[in-house]
Amino acid sequence: MQQPVFSPSKTLDAARWGQAVKNILSAALIAVDPAQAVAAHLQRRGHRLSINGRTYALDRIRRLLVVGAGKAGAPMAAQTAVILGDDLTAGLVIVKEGYGAPPQTISDRLQLIEAGHPLPDERGVEGAQRMAALLADCTGDDLVICLISGGGSALLTAPVSGVSLADMQALTSMLLASGASINEINTLRKHLEQLKGGGLARFVFPAQIATLILSDVIGDPLDMIASGPTAPDRTTFQDAWAVLQRYHLTDRVPASVREHLERGLRGQEAETPKPGDAVFQRVQNLIIGNNYQAAVAAMQQAKREGFNILLLTTFLQGEARQAGRFLAAVLRQAATTGQPIGRPACIIAGGETTVTLTGDGLGGRNQELALAAIPDLAGLPDIALITLATDGGDGPTDAAGAVVTGETQARASQAGLNVADYLQRNDSYHFFQQLNDLLRTGPTRTNVNDLTFLFAF
Repeated sequence: MQQPVFSPSKTLDAARWGQAVKNILSAALIAVDPAQAVAAHLQRRGHRLSINGRTYALDRIRRLLVVGAGKAGAPMAAQTAVILGDDLTAGLVIVKEGYGAPPQTISDRLQLIEAGHPLPDERGVEGAQRMAALLADCTGDDLVICLISGGGSALLTAPVSGVSLADMQALTSMLLASGASINEINTLRKHLEQLKGGGLARFVFPAQIATLILSDVIGDPLDMIASGPTAPDRTTFQDAWAVLQRYHLTDRVPASVREHLERGLRGQEAETPKPGDAVFQRVQNLIIGNNYQAAVAAMQQAKREGFNILLLTTFLQGEARQAGRFLAAVLRQAATTGQPIGRPACIIAGGETTVTLTGDGLGGRNQELALAAIPDLAGLPDIALITLATDGGDGPTDAAGAVVTGETQARASQAGLNVADYLQRNDSYHFFQQLNDLLRTGPTRTNVNDLTFLFAF
């Protein structure tokens, strides 16, 4: 991965500490470069392919296929194609629109398809159909390498019979607006789609599968990352129904969704494959990068830049605005008392928060977290809170996050911007846009959740 470009944050670019901060953020992204992660875990000598200590004899493989879905799919696919060379039979990987890598065909045997995210679209459905056709006649003599990264759930869309794409779009929109976690959203997806929740493994059985996974889910649960297409599913129809009940959606979701889940509750629809199922006997799932790895790399760079360092957590979750106030409290403590670490301090928190939509504004969880932190940081000298979506896209925006300092409140007041009003409308993007303090990277083509950086200089 090339050095990421962070722009245009007026505060970050103007500050004397701006370059050191950019170096720290860059180190986090470079550490989870998808191509390098693949190269570190997928190694070949002659006709022997090694994946984390397991060896596959390529000269005994009838077909070597590559499939996958996710925002990091392009660099993962490109590196895989280089390693496999002429032994690659064919492949298809679905990536988010704008996250491809020209030319769209990485090799003449492996094609990239761009599709919609976070809402699934027709291109994702078509891509899933083409993937299924490629894998339809797999036998025990085939090896399928599956490349999975964050965003794969929306990109690889194959609804069960009777549930339409429009139904899945409506359900996804409701869940996102309700503040449901990614685990809750994926629990429903796994019981409404054919290739999720171990469905891909069941579809290609008895072929061998080796899945390389760049994790964007807290704790790296294999069955939740991209809805676990090749992993045993620990959830049930009852769990899926409970999510709808929790957010009072049972009477609001499309009828086809409700009816399919109700049939599942009655045992009239087959459950997803569970741990111990025979379809997983020839499956290897391997995490090749995650949020912790990015956070540690950022800490190491911060130390090189002269900061005292602390990794607060990589399990940050809950409402973004509440997380913002909590992290502001941590930063205020460090800035005023020197605890838990003194100046110059760099405290890092990783994870993934959620937003319950109450307004009609534009933003994302990282920008909303930053917006909520502003009042509690007002007036503090020489501090900054910086949020970063590691994929470069925070919610449905072109920003990766935002920058907040002790001066942000005063600057906002001078510009006639009221934090509470923008927070109530979930309009964090337009707030920071007017201050020129959005953090933009463009598509990073990686995805390992979010990072928040607390600096006391």
